[in-house]
Amino acid sequence: MNLFPVVLAQLTNAEQGWLTRKLLGVTLGSAEWVLWLLAVLSILSIAVMLERALFFSSHRLPDAESLGVRLARGELDAVKAALSGKKGMEAAVVREAIDSAGKGPDAVEEIIAAAVAREKPQYERFMSFLGTLGSNAPFIGLFGTVLGIIKAFHDLGQTGAKGSAIQQTVMAGISEALVATAVGLAVAIPAVVGYNALTRALKTITSRTTSLGHAVVGHLRAASGGKA
Repeated sequence: MNLFPVVLAQLTNAEQGWLTRKLLGVTLGSAEWVLWLLAVLSILSIAVMLERALFFSSHRLPDAESLGVRLARGELDAVKAALSGKKGMEAAVVREAIDSAGKGPDAVEEIIAAAVAREKPQYERFMSFLGTLGSNAPFIGLFGTVLGIIKAFHDLGQTGAKGSAIQQTVMAGISEALVATAVGLAVAIPAVVGYNALTRALKTITSRTTSLGHAVVGHLRAASGGKA
């Protein structure tokens, strides 16, 4: 432990390079801004998760299974009437498929794929933010911790503490610096959980939409005797 003050004193003397002195001066500033940044990112991630949860719930088709059965039976007009005023990928895709039924099953299949590709980005909105935050928030917290540790050892070298005072000074500085890492993890974990939950929900909606589209195409193929 007695070597730390010596090493840090050497880092701050005039023999160090210009760039080293400049970078050391920057890192010796307060790392509290990292905590504020993480706090803002945490608030944004919570807002995104709530907004996406509301969007998914308001654009959900609750009776998708029963509608799929009715589509397979050929009750296209009845299903279209039931979808009146409904929002979401499932409703939009089925409506377009029914409206295009006269063009044949192959054309309807292409229209369904195009409709899914058009509607899907609305569900993926802001999800990349959650994924990025979940991957990088721990590194932001680690950056704050590194800054805090650098400052703690620099302060130790400047005070010239000896004996047990060295351990007390270093441990206090490191414990404060580690808060940034803990906050980074606290921000990242909910973001990852929210991202995974939204991704699973989107996969479920996409699968149900594809199933409804296949029901329409299957009925059209059966009605045309298997011919395109």
